[in-house]
Amino acid sequence: MQPIKKLTRILELLADEEHCLFTLDDLHGALPEQKRGALKALVSRAEKDGMLRRICRGIYLYPKVASSNGLLLYHTAARLRAAEFNYISLESALSDVGVISQVQINWITLMSSGRSTIVSCGAFGTIEFIHTKRRPESIATELVYDQRCHLWRASVTLALKDMNSTKRSKDLIDAEATNEPV
Repeated sequence: MQPIKKLTRILELLADEEHCLFTLDDLHGALPEQKRGALKALVSRAEKDGMLRRICRGIYLYPKVASSNGLLLYHTAARLRAAEFNYISLESALSDVGVISQVQINWITLMSSGRSTIVSCGAFGTIEFIHTKRRPESIATELVYDQRCHLWRASVTLALKDMNSTKRSKDLIDAEATNEPV
């Protein structure tokens, strides 16, 4: 069977609304007979044919089954930094609970045990990872797991502490909505 047809069949079997993002390693696991260079060429061809869509370096979307629930950036962030401790915080966490009324559209902010970086996901938006030295066990009571996003989420108190520690602008914070000192 031709590699592109085999890739199509595998994606149709594996992908669903919840699992529509793939890394090159995922695809290599599904097509182990493909050498790395040949796999990259195959993925490039799948992109050109519209079967896959590149989100950012190393992450591909199978749009045929992708949901339009607005969580693609969060799911991408979870896949990008799967080996790191990450949690939704700063402006993203505060905006979601109404403490900040305005945030950039298609821009999410996460604290990460990995290095700080901004990842452009083209038309999909931007993911900002901000390094933290905080250990999971020291803030566990301030985190809840957000199943929809596939990430941990900071409480308002922790997100405000993160805003202070990272010296982010607090101009848009509605102090009355926080029930916390800003």
